[in-house]
Amino acid sequence: MRLAAINIHPVKSTAIRSVAEAYVGRSGLVGDREWMVVDGAGKLVSARELRELFTIVADTPSTGGRADLRLSAPGHKAIELTLPTEGVRDIQMFNRVNMRGRSMGPEADAWLREVLGREDLSLVWCHDPFRRVLDTKDGFTASDHATFQDESPLSLITDASVAAIDGWSEATITAQRFRPSLRVEGAEEAFAEDGWKEVGIGPVRFRMIAPISRCVMTTIDPVTLEKDKEPLRTLAIHRKWDGKTWAAVHLAVVHPGEIAVGDEVIVS
Repeated sequence: MRLAAINIHPVKSTAIRSVAEAYVGRSGLVGDREWMVVDGAGKLVSARELRELFTIVADTPSTGGRADLRLSAPGHKAIELTLPTEGVRDIQMFNRVNMRGRSMGPEADAWLREVLGREDLSLVWCHDPFRRVLDTKDGFTASDHATFQDESPLSLITDASVAAIDGWSEATITAQRFRPSLRVEGAEEAFAEDGWKEVGIGPVRFRMIAPISRCVMTTIDPVTLEKDKEPLRTLAIHRKWDGKTWAAVHLAVVHPGEIAVGDEVIVS
């Protein structure tokens, strides 16, 4: 098996940025989901509620950008931002993850509000990912951290699993629907990743935490922004247990390092 793709999403719920290589730290891919959009109360605003976030392209040095963060969107002038040194505020994800982040400032907020058409939006940066210690009840350790990812530092799916879901579905389903950090080619069976315990990619070692339960964001086409019932309808037929639908797996980082597309993937 080989690593087929590395995907970074600098601002949570914005466009996928595929890269040829990346550094994996204890909190995930460097540059991945280090920023997120919040409302006036400091609560996460994602593409679940505002699918137009998918139209925003966010770039950092990890994705080939020159600024700390560059934002662009169709029909709008791009903006380049510098990391803030002050302005820490309380923020919240999904009513269960309480965190703190640094406000990117009024220029960033004004740009977001114009592009997305909402006056209560702000952009925050995860200035200290090690403050977020993941829940040991979910299989993490005290050394496992994350930025603004939903539940784990990284996610992984195999091409075989995507092909199986696409084959079952009447619609065309691509890996982009699941927004995985890592995509692996060459697996002998679909959903083989469900049973992996450890994953080695180049010098980096990961621990498989659990399969991922999928939400309504997978039903939004990342290109057209149209919303349908797929792939959740198909997963509900073929991949449903415990009242949820499942595809891809959560990973924790055991040994950090550099990975690159084409690296051999070794599992146990």
